[in-house]
Amino acid sequence: MKRNVPAVCIALCLVVLAAYQTLLNPGLEAEASSAAAPFREMKYNQPVPSFTLQGLDGKTYRVGGQRDKPLMINFWASWCGPCKEEAPDLAKVYEKYKDKFDLYAVNVTREDRMADVQSFVKRNGFTFPVLLDKEGATAELYRILFVPTSFLIDKQGVLREVIHVLPPEQLEQRIQSLIQG
Repeated sequence: MKRNVPAVCIALCLVVLAAYQTLLNPGLEAEASSAAAPFREMKYNQPVPSFTLQGLDGKTYRVGGQRDKPLMINFWASWCGPCKEEAPDLAKVYEKYKDKFDLYAVNVTREDRMADVQSFVKRNGFTFPVLLDKEGATAELYRILFVPTSFLIDKQGVLREVIHVLPPEQLEQRIQSLIQG
C-alpha cells in the first residue's frame, strides 16, 4: 500500500492542476481541443501537427510538415531541473549537426518568466530558434504532460520518436539515426 502513495499523490496533483488550468482559462481548452481534433493521439509513424509561433528573436516560425531536413521539437521551461541538465547537450548536438537537422526549442512560456527564458538561453548558448508558447496551445496540441519532452520528426513530417533527457551519447545516437532516416 505504501508503494502506491507517491503514484496516488502525483495523480491527484495532476487532476488538481488540470482543474485549476481549466478554471483559469476555460477558452483555451476549447481552442486547443478544436485545433488538435485531427491529432487526438500522437502516434509513431504518423504525421505530427504543424504550428506557428513567435520566436524569442521576434521572427515567426512555422514548424512541421514536409521539409528539407528532419527536425527535433523540444518543449522545455527555465525552472525545470531536467531541462537545465539537458540544455548543454542540446546545444552541443545542434552545433555538431545543424546542417543536417533542425531544432526548435519551444518554451512553455505560460509558466515561465521572460527574463528567466532569456537568461537560460544565453547561459546555455542556444543558437537554434527558441519559440514562445505564450498561451500553451502548442503544448496542448502536442499533449505535453511534463518537460522536457522532445519529438524527433523525419523530413516527411512523421513522428519517429519521443524522448526525454538522455545521456549525451544516446542523444547524439538518436539524432544520427534521425538524420540517416
